[in-house]
Amino acid sequence: MSVEIERKFLVKNDDFKKVSFQQKTLKQGYLNSDKNRTVRIRISDNQAFITVKGISNDAGTIRFEWEKEIDIKEATEMLSLCEPTIIDKTRFLVKNGTHIFEIDEFYGENKGLIVAEIELNSEDESFEKPTWLGKEVTGIKKYYNANLSKFPFCDWK
Repeated sequence: MSVEIERKFLVKNDDFKKVSFQQKTLKQGYLNSDKNRTVRIRISDNQAFITVKGISNDAGTIRFEWEKEIDIKEATEMLSLCEPTIIDKTRFLVKNGTHIFEIDEFYGENKGLIVAEIELNSEDESFEKPTWLGKEVTGIKKYYNANLSKFPFCDWK
């Protein structure tokens, strides 16, 4: 068990791709997307995970997270049991100062959305903001992947 402390931002442009040191293809679905907890299945290239996340604090920066690696074949089967829609995205990793940003470029029904996350050691930890980083959306629930699976970006307009 652990506590996740992160902040989330929109991304202004794709300049982050020039400095990305790693990319992963992700598919994920939700067995449960209740507002008090989510149970997620994720396939990341050649690995698969089941993750349970708790409710966020009022600022949206801290929440409980438990994750365990599972068999990729079983994860593929469990994706068929998930609530609609399966999230399809590429995750780019970018080192910036002493931190690593995870930038998700979404496809399918969420195409056009690019979100950056940074994990921190404390809520008030400072970090360098790259020029491609846009508006902060930490705590805005419509940007949570569990909500994007129910209310995709293509339906926002």
